[in-house]
Amino acid sequence: MKYFIALLLTLSAGLSVYASPALALWPAADGDGKALPTLAPMLEKINPAVVNIATYSSGNNENPLLRDPAFRRFFNIPEQPERRERSAGSGVIIDASEGTVVTNYHVIKGADEIQVSLTDGRTFKAELVGSDPEVDIAVLKISSDGLTEVKRADSEVLRVGDFVVAIGNPFGLGQTVTTGIVSALGRTGLGIEGYEDFIQTDASINPGNSGGALVNLKGELVGINTAIIAPSGGNVGIGFAIPMNMANVSIEQILHHGEVKRGQIGVGIQDVTPELQKAFDLANGQQGVLITNVSDGSEADKAGLLPGDVVIAVDGKETSSASQLRNQIGIRRIGDKVKITLIREGKKHTMKVKVGDPLAGANGQWHPLLEGASFEQDKEGYGILIKQLTRDSKVARAGLRPGDVIIGVNRMRTQTIQDFKGALQRSQKQVLLHVQRGMGTFYIVIQ
Repeated sequence: MKYFIALLLTLSAGLSVYASPALALWPAADGDGKALPTLAPMLEKINPAVVNIATYSSGNNENPLLRDPAFRRFFNIPEQPERRERSAGSGVIIDASEGTVVTNYHVIKGADEIQVSLTDGRTFKAELVGSDPEVDIAVLKISSDGLTEVKRADSEVLRVGDFVVAIGNPFGLGQTVTTGIVSALGRTGLGIEGYEDFIQTDASINPGNSGGALVNLKGELVGINTAIIAPSGGNVGIGFAIPMNMANVSIEQILHHGEVKRGQIGVGIQDVTPELQKAFDLANGQQGVLITNVSDGSEADKAGLLPGDVVIAVDGKETSSASQLRNQIGIRRIGDKVKITLIREGKKHTMKVKVGDPLAGANGQWHPLLEGASFEQDKEGYGILIKQLTRDSKVARAGLRPGDVIIGVNRMRTQTIQDFKGALQRSQKQVLLHVQRGMGTFYIVIQ
């Protein structure tokens, strides 16, 4: 009992010290006039910056033939009224003067119309500035005076155990606040997004919280809530947020260019397993990423990287997995130089490598008609994956998308890059592509 009383006194003293005016947690008092810690003053300042997002889109998922008026007339199929579907999510105002709102890409994906609602009851039609599906970030603009913004924090200083607050619109109930701690950092390999470096938190995040704010006790934005593990359909204490330092890279490129262009250094990689540790004479427990191949003429090739090198750090930050290395390079701007620390034949080396433009190599490497497209070997070895496209390229205008897999070119089966290059040389005037998308395949001619 004495220990329990002493612990309470210690916690009380700790709260009194922790409750500094700089954190704006200060309250109210109890019936005896004693100060009680509260988040209310901080939340009153930033809650107006967290918005509800409603999207409206055509709910017509019928066969494309049924959208053809001539087809409908021929088979006497009556016109069906267009349906409208509404979904709800959250967003955060990061620039009040410009009306800039950040949310998740999956919140606004496929929307014909986006509406942003503020806590004061005002509603605005939002313009989609651009998005980054691989990180799950989208940037919107609204036009209004009297907006409130949330200051962005340096998410690199977050530590496991830091207190955080999640704010959003769960289940469409309206703005809701939950609290918790940072449960883990650098979560990858979940298969949720293309680039993953999540903050894990036990602050309750539920459907509808997507795109909402994860803030520290100063009311600074440390992450954008994006996903949960929910075997029962609701929160079980495992939620994920995109760190602001990662989101900022996408946001800045979208605001300046309307899209995100990711660089690469031109290497194939895989995780270092215990078996590979022994095979490459690495120390027991040595973590890192094994370089499996280096593309000819790539920035990695120019810098002197070799197959068999084991990358252990990028710019001094430890690298322990292939997904982590992919993130470390992927969030850099094209043209940036990074210091890569690696182990080669038992010795450490540090090399400077430029982050290259994947489209630059593609423009001269593949075919004039495929300019603006970036390709790589499909991981399953089934064909050639379309990695990136510029919006105005002929490939994009033909209807192809990133993620499509080319399984044939000019009536030749293409499983490898060598097959791909050889088949493209058969014609300069047009390219016949056999494409797999999901469970279906189709042909496209590019002229």
